[in-house]
Amino acid sequence: MAIEDKQSRSLRNWMLDRVARGVIAALLWLPHRRRVAAMGWITRRIIGPLSGYSRRARANLEYVWPEMPPAERRRIARDVLDNAGRTLIENYATDDQLARARHWNVHGPGLAPAQEARAQNRPILFVSGHFGNYQAARAAMNVRGFALGGLYRPLDNAYFNDHYVRTIEAVGGPAFARGRRGLASFMRYVKGGGHGALLIDQYYGDGAVVDFLGKPAPTALSVGEIAVKFNALVIPIYARRLQGGLDFDILLEAPVPHRDPVTMTQALMDSLSAQVRERPGQWFWVHRRWKPERQAARAARAVSAKTRN
Repeated sequence: MAIEDKQSRSLRNWMLDRVARGVIAALLWLPHRRRVAAMGWITRRIIGPLSGYSRRARANLEYVWPEMPPAERRRIARDVLDNAGRTLIENYATDDQLARARHWNVHGPGLAPAQEARAQNRPILFVSGHFGNYQAARAAMNVRGFALGGLYRPLDNAYFNDHYVRTIEAVGGPAFARGRRGLASFMRYVKGGGHGALLIDQYYGDGAVVDFLGKPAPTALSVGEIAVKFNALVIPIYARRLQGGLDFDILLEAPVPHRDPVTMTQALMDSLSAQVRERPGQWFWVHRRWKPERQAARAARAVSAKTRN
């Protein structure tokens, strides 16, 4: 089933979307500094506990780092939710985001190769995860002459997704829904010399199992496959939230060499792992990234099939 088909327009989702729209609309009346801090507080103190996100973040932290003291897991979980709330409202305040992006420090060993590839009309894949504010990286690059088109996973709540997509498009560059049709359009865009932006840190049951933060993580191989097919430059990129909570340091790491897709995917996951270890409160620990119970069942089926053969 294509991801687009999993969206729901239930009454519950309609009601949740109306509440979300009201909160977002109210916060957008505030000055940027106050709105960002307020949404961080709301998500950390209200949405996180009520939704179960706080509990899931702590569970994922315990799964990856079982030796970590519970108090530290609670602190990181609070930081995660605060960052998630800030990210959400920042992405709806596009004009302010783009204006601030002009002043952010964009640097790293991948910057010069990206500029050279753009001059040569060579396709570029900018790859990140749900870290810091992934859309801030697109904003920073797009105000500097790039045109990062985003490949995104549609939200399960179709009502919320309708306006969420507009925040992706407002930063500049097209938006492509992950799925058969969206992926085909994204590939055509990249093939023509486009600049694609992808996030690779979500669970993908049919993907290759690679290491992420020391745990097996099924991951899509799309980046490596597209890069090799279209000779696209692959650059890990991170928008790392600065101490004040409003601005970002944009890091472009060295390009990932073309190899087989699994090797390239592992290199990208190693890159993201290093960023998460350095700033654990900026990664979205509320994702069901590993799903160990599904992986155990998958391994059991593989063993059973091998035994039968």
